[in-house]
Amino acid sequence: MTASPTPGSRPDLTQVLFRSLNRFVKPLVKAGLGSPLPIGLGAVVLESTGRVSGKPREVPVLGLRVGDRLMVSTVRADSQWLKNLEANDEAAVWVCGRRRSATASVQRGPLNVVTLDTAPD
Repeated sequence: MTASPTPGSRPDLTQVLFRSLNRFVKPLVKAGLGSPLPIGLGAVVLESTGRVSGKPREVPVLGLRVGDRLMVSTVRADSQWLKNLEANDEAAVWVCGRRRSATASVQRGPLNVVTLDTAPD
């Protein structure tokens, strides 16, 4: 006989789906597939440091790039990458197959927006 799960112990279905999708998409985006041009929309991999673990965390996101500035957003207030960037603004992004250091600025609201100022190419 198996014990029934305790309340709150089951993973959120949305979280499980995103994690599964990210495992597939992340290597492609890191290789440069779907990257934004110097001005435009595209996919990047955002790196942050886990606020509890201290370990590097990576998540593919869509962003708007304007030169050395990149803006990404989410409507999910509980996104871990968002909380990590609030705790530590040092970040990096993978754009066009290259890792670029960045400094993050988080603005909370109905649409949570993160502005990443990256080191120039």
